[in-house]
Formats: sequence, structure tokens, C-alpha cells
Amino acid sequence: MADKKKLVEEITPMNEDFAQWYTDIVRKAELCSYSKVRGCMVFQPYGYAIWENIQHTLDKMFKDTGVQNVAMPMFIPESLLQKEKDHVEGFAPEVAWVTHGGSEKLPERLCVRPTSETLFCDHYADIIRSYRDLPKLYNQWCSVVRWEKTTRPFLRNTEFLWQEGHTAHATQEEAEERTRMMLNVYAKVCEDYLAIPVVKGKKTDREKFAGATETFTIESMMHDGKALQSGTSHNFGDGFAKAFGIQYLDENNKQQYVHQTSWGMSTRIIGAIIMVHGDDAGLKLPPKIAPTQAVIIPIAMHKEGVVEAAEALKDRLAEKFRVTLDASDKSPGWKFSEYEMRGIPVRIEIGPKDIEKNQAVLVSRTDREKTFVSLDNIEEELEKLMDKIQKQMYDAALASRESKTSSAATYEEFKKIIDEKGGFVKAMWCGDEACELKIKDDTTATSRCIPFEQEQISDKCVCCGKPAKHMVYWGKAY
Repeated sequence: MADKKKLVEEITPMNEDFAQWYTDIVRKAELCSYSKVRGCMVFQPYGYAIWENIQHTLDKMFKDTGVQNVAMPMFIPESLLQKEKDHVEGFAPEVAWVTHGGSEKLPERLCVRPTSETLFCDHYADIIRSYRDLPKLYNQWCSVVRWEKTTRPFLRNTEFLWQEGHTAHATQEEAEERTRMMLNVYAKVCEDYLAIPVVKGKKTDREKFAGATETFTIESMMHDGKALQSGTSHNFGDGFAKAFGIQYLDENNKQQYVHQTSWGMSTRIIGAIIMVHGDDAGLKLPPKIAPTQAVIIPIAMHKEGVVEAAEALKDRLAEKFRVTLDASDKSPGWKFSEYEMRGIPVRIEIGPKDIEKNQAVLVSRTDREKTFVSLDNIEEELEKLMDKIQKQMYDAALASRESKTSSAATYEEFKKIIDEKGGFVKAMWCGDEACELKIKDDTTATSRCIPFEQEQISDKCVCCGKPAKHMVYWGKAY
């Protein structure tokens, strides 16, 4: 037990210093490490394996909707970036520029990809001619660079990994349908696979993506009462098409502009997993995306047949689960703490007495409950336990979000909640950007989204008292 106490003490309690707790987990669980490049991190195998599982899940769901993967260049000529005014203005402060090739100055600066709308638009202008060429449903997996002032692992990096989908359609209705479809894909991945409940809604005009007509978002709530934008889907209308000349001949042989969408989810979602599910013992990973779903720890390894039984159990379970075996000479207590800290959903113990009884012990990461199960049906019992853990994690995250969600009818009430409690505050808004800015200036809270599921908190704007148009989720955010 001394080993366990020492190990756990190396993680700062979240109630003492949440930012340090987060950093401790990232470091101790070996998710990533810092590089010599400011704001850029090294994905360690465990952290990258989590991203791979999310990536595989998303990729299959994308392809099920007809999306194809492509790869675009990482460099964008300045003249290309300048074609869409709102877009370039939105990204200008974050752009990294390449000015030299070798020792020679380039005739035109190259932007290191902050996002790829302009590249896709340029490509679509070349390949789209007829309505028969539509829709184009493309996605790419890549890294992007945004010159952030302050950085934090996974949450805000100079370079980060993501996917960016870019589609072109014949009509605005088709583009709108695709925009909502992909938002629903993100919501399903978060809720069904990552066990993170989300609020779906629309961004205000001030908060929408640069160049978009509409931005839809999923917002999640962290342990510390801050929100995290977890995935976005944008409807571009025909604005980019007009800027880049992307036209097609319709069925009546008339030239029409295409309507486009863009949608993305990045590795910041790993930060959400940490901050939604983790505890003072370390990381907690949902079984559906955990790189290792179960770890087998042999007890009393010096006894004859124990290691062999553990190895046989691993080979058997590996046919259905992502499972590993730790037969190292470290103490069982150290192993228990180590794998709990790394968030592995299930620990399986097997020792001499278990072998005699034809059983193993399953220990859940969520509630640490021990279950003795027969080796004859351990696969079924392990699957049931992982389903239970997945649901427990979602239910706990939902209960946490609900406890951090308040309603405010007056501005004084609104400011008091933001200042003293934090979390989401549901309040009415007149639709005027001046009120949105005042709320941000007074409280540092921002509009997270106009939820699709509207409620009538009152009939007046929480800020100015004028007639309200929308109920909005407000909050401080990462």
C-alpha cells in the first residue's frame, strides 16, 4: 500500500490545482511530452493509441455516409488564402509563414496550413463541371499549425492533429443536411464512444467560423466548470464558391454555384476525456476507445502454473478484447496503482486460489468493485462489465454536467453564477452582438451555443432587458 500511496501522491488533487492535476495526468500516463518547438508536443504511444481508436471510429462513420479520404498540401500560397476576405481575416493572427526555400527568398509567401478550405476550393474549381460531379464528399487526416499565444497539451497547441471534412453540393438544402449530419456523427462519437454528454447547437454570428454562414457545435462540460468546444460543422453556403469560381451546369444546362460544408474534430478531444472522466487517481478511459481494455495481473507469480495460466487467459481474451499481461517483477500493489492511473477500464487478477476455483477477479476502474467470475464464461462477464463501465462513465459525466448547469433570468443572477459557481448558464439573449460583448467583458464568459432544444427562461434578454430571441448556453471555456 505504501507504493500505491506514493504513486497517487504524485498527482496533484484536482480541487487543489486543476491545471496541475491535468498536467500531472498527461505526464504520468505518458500521453505526450514537450518538444523543443514552442507549443508542439510529442505524442507518446499511449496518447497516440487513444487518438488512433477515435480516428478509426470516426473514419468508419464518415465512410458510412459516403465520405472519401484525400490528402492536400500543407502549404497554401498567400494569393490563394486571400481569395476569401472573411476567412483570411479570421485566421491572419494565427498564420505561420514560409518566406524562404533553402537560401532563396520565395516570390510568394506560403502559409503553413491552419485549415484547408482554400485548397479544397481550388481543387473543386478544377474538377467540378456538371451536376453529375456532385456531391463531393472529402475528408483528410492531417496536422495544422496555428500560432497560439498560450498553449496546453491537447487543448491548445501550435501544431495539432485533426480531421477536416470538406464537401460540395448542388443545393443549399443538401449542404444544410450534410452540416447537421456530420454534427450528429460527432455527437454520437462523443456520447456513445467517449461517454461525454454534449449540448448540440448553433454558434452566434460572432462565434461562427470565419467565412461560414452557419456554424453548428457540440459543447461539453469539464470537471472544473469550464466548457470545451468538442466538434464543429460549418455551412459555407455559396460564399467560397463565388470567391473561387466553383460552378456546375445543372440539369437545365444553367451555370450554378456549389454550396459547401466543412467539419472537424481534433486531438483536443483527448483533453476532454481527461477533464470529463479523470479523478485524483489518474486517467479514466471509456472501454470503447481505451487502447488496453483490460490488464491481467498474476498474483503470487512465484507459485507454479500462475504465469502460465495468466498467459493462457491473455491469449484467450485477446481474440475479443484489447488486453495485456503484466508479468513483471513489480509488486501487485504498484501494478494496481499504475494501471488505475493509466485509466485501464478493467483489472483482472488471477492467483493460485483462483486457479484452484477455476475463476478470476475482475476489478472495475470506475467503482473499484471486485467481481469473482468463472473462467468458463469470463468473456461474457468481461463484456458485461465493460458495458456497465461505459454506461457508468456516461451517467457520471451527465450528472456532473447537470450539477454545473444553471439558469439565470436577471443579469445580477447571471454574473453571480458565473463568478461563484461557473459551469453552463442558460439565459435569454436578444440577438444583439453588443450584449454578447458586454457579457464577455463583464464576466469573461462567452456564448457557447444557441441549443437546438430551446427553453423559455424568461421573455427578456438577460443583459439588456429587451425582448429575447434565443435561449443561449453561456460559460467560460478552454
